[in-house]
Amino acid sequence: MILKLDITEPQFATGIYDLQKKAYEVEANIIGYLDLPPLKETVQDLQQCGELFLGYVIEEKVVGAISYKTSADLLDIHRLMVHPLHFRKGIAQALLTHLEECEATFREWIVSTGTGNTPAINFYKRNGFQVLNEVKVDERLSITNLKRMAEK
Repeated sequence: MILKLDITEPQFATGIYDLQKKAYEVEANIIGYLDLPPLKETVQDLQQCGELFLGYVIEEKVVGAISYKTSADLLDIHRLMVHPLHFRKGIAQALLTHLEECEATFREWIVSTGTGNTPAINFYKRNGFQVLNEVKVDERLSITNLKRMAEK
């Protein structure tokens, strides 16, 4: 079941925090960069991030989540994460599809991920996103920015 989550509520903030640690540890290993910013965030950081969250809940536990911010015609996906024990079950797709249905009025969608995170880049490409550019953050980390325009 997909639910809108209030990240300021301690139970949801703690659940998202635990999920984020597990999910981003996998990405860190994929791209070979263990200092990813999400791995350094605290529960309080999450509660103050200003993002809207949707959670995929199984038996009262958040096993997947997508977060985003909006402005004018732009929807900016900040996080899409799935607990490693629930990989390959369609949870990421379900979250993105649900977000598309809930926020259908936004014309432009953007997202960023580690350039070495081929599974994430391929996922977004399958969902109509195109690579905009790559930004080198430091000697070991590059970020790929992707964008999708809504059909008119």
